[in-house]
Amino acid sequence: MSKNIQNITTKPGNAYAGKVTVIIVTYNAAATLQKSLDSVYMQTYPDIELIVIDGNSNDGTKDILITNNDKITYWKSEPDNGIYDAMTKALKQAKGDWIYFLGADDDLLPDFSNMAAELKLPDTIYYGSVLTRGLKPLGEVSDYYLAKHGIIQQSIVYPKIVFEKYSYNLKYRSSADFALNMQCFGDKGLKFVHLDYVIANFSHDGVSGQSRDMIFEKDKPKLILKNFGFKFWFRFMIRKLRGKS
Repeated sequence: MSKNIQNITTKPGNAYAGKVTVIIVTYNAAATLQKSLDSVYMQTYPDIELIVIDGNSNDGTKDILITNNDKITYWKSEPDNGIYDAMTKALKQAKGDWIYFLGADDDLLPDFSNMAAELKLPDTIYYGSVLTRGLKPLGEVSDYYLAKHGIIQQSIVYPKIVFEKYSYNLKYRSSADFALNMQCFGDKGLKFVHLDYVIANFSHDGVSGQSRDMIFEKDKPKLILKNFGFKFWFRFMIRKLRGKS
């Protein structure tokens, strides 16, 4: 189901950086989905499209989507092959200059709109911070931290060029976003820039927070070597051998 959002104007003092596509993928998310949707609706940034791809839920999720039909730019419910397959389906519908993925059990915070207004360069992946487990927001990270730990996906707003060049590797069931970010780091035509905003409450109860992707963990050293270089790979392997990675 789809619709066009028209007659969008900027508000005084709110810079316009282009259309932002917010993507939510769901499966049996009836307990949390409405709160997540409401957090998108409350944003003050003037040009947000919302896409929801549901994996044929049977718990009432589809009823919530029907109820919110007039506020969702595009949604569909059908079987899929996992979270990244659903994200890939959503990307095919995205019209935004910028792409953001929100978990169905996560909530956007008001600073998402403030960060969106600062998006500028189409070759730049911008990331802020999220609230999770009551911990202090992470802030800016080192290149080695990105290689070793990655960045929580709900911290990141991607320029559309990322998904014109790359796609999620579906063999990684819960870490394809990590692998994609490594690939982007290795691309000399892209860069990562931190903006000092806390943009979402991150649940940590989703797929990536609950399961370790063993195929990705096996591939991780070679991905570091390919995208970050020998120095970071060597550091990672030494720490891994010492049980510190």
